[in-house]
Amino acid sequence: MRRRVFLGGLAIGWATFALGQPPLKPAVAYLSTRSPSDSAHIIAAFHKGLGEQGYFADRNVTIEQRFAEGRINRLPELAAELMKGPATVMVATGGTSSVLAAKPVVQGKIPLLFAMGGDPIKLGVVASLARPGGNITGIAFLVNGLAAKHTQLLRELAPKATKIGFLGDAKDPNFASDTNETQEAANQLGLKLVVVTASNDQELQSAFDTLMREQVDALFVQVGPVTTDLRPKIAALAAWNKLPAIYGLREFVDVGGLMSYGTSITDANRQLGAYTGQVLKGRKPADLPVVQSTSFELVINRKVADSLGVEIPTSILLRANEVID
Repeated sequence: MRRRVFLGGLAIGWATFALGQPPLKPAVAYLSTRSPSDSAHIIAAFHKGLGEQGYFADRNVTIEQRFAEGRINRLPELAAELMKGPATVMVATGGTSSVLAAKPVVQGKIPLLFAMGGDPIKLGVVASLARPGGNITGIAFLVNGLAAKHTQLLRELAPKATKIGFLGDAKDPNFASDTNETQEAANQLGLKLVVVTASNDQELQSAFDTLMREQVDALFVQVGPVTTDLRPKIAALAAWNKLPAIYGLREFVDVGGLMSYGTSITDANRQLGAYTGQVLKGRKPADLPVVQSTSFELVINRKVADSLGVEIPTSILLRANEVID
């Protein structure tokens, strides 16, 4: 009798798996626009947040990962692959494009949690921050939407500037809003704005050639999957052309950029891990408001400033969270 019960239990368990139902051990489907090598600190932060809720990979939760490596067009395909497995929840991170690709694929079948820099309401991801609705919630860490602040910092950094550049990816979902906000901020400060775009490595050199031909005095680089992936080359080109630039993530400063201002992407992904753990415990995403990350940081690389011949104003140095010497 015991054997029959045991075998029956196995049959029920196999049938559940075959029908695509969540396994006894919860499974996280993890989708990112970035590459694995470029995501080590983000993944570590996510695991830290999961651990805060008592979940540890390969012990009491499994994690299946897919990385688009900057190729945004692959995201729907990768999300579909993840949905074929016994996923309990899907996590979309590494850029706004990941959640925009995952949402129609998930279609409310399982909870979807995100970490994104764009505005989740304007982009139609959630109905509101307090009541996201449906089966989706996450972390909004506002690397996009800070154009006015970035433009103001550029003006402080280069007070004699009359013309600034804006480098972004025209295919990025935040491109239009970021460009418009930067244009408005430039107009208020009496600055001319030169917009250039690059969607891949080959277009980047051409973009900088245009900036130099237009004789811009300083540069603002939009945060997105492409620009983040190309950040070492962007920082190198800015340095080669003696062009002071500001970025929305400190990761740009870590590879030779001059200055960054924005929220901590590491802390945002830790919060994402913690939210994922809460959902695995049974919380409904609709009951969890979208968290707005409030951990802002201003980071300056003084070595780069010296190489560019740029003197960082005291007004900026006093506000800096970190100065890299």
